[in-house]
Amino acid sequence: MKELAEYMVKAVVNYPEKVLLTQKEDNRTATILMELRVDSTDFPRVIGKSGNTIKAIRTLLNAAGFAHRKRVQLEVLK
Repeated sequence: MKELAEYMVKAVVNYPEKVLLTQKEDNRTATILMELRVDSTDFPRVIGKSGNTIKAIRTLLNAAGFAHRKRVQLEVLK
């Protein structure tokens, strides 16, 4: 999951070397929590117009997580 998220985010940003993604897994609730940090100038690119880009990334991660019976939450932090 982490590799998929990094791949998608790095394709969108101008500074892919500054992408930092941490992943925590809660087996009790079958949830994967991801925290994403990007360069401040790339923040609007990750969010997208009206949040469309981040919604699409979250949708793809949830679809991939469904195959593993996991729920994925992605948070973008400044």
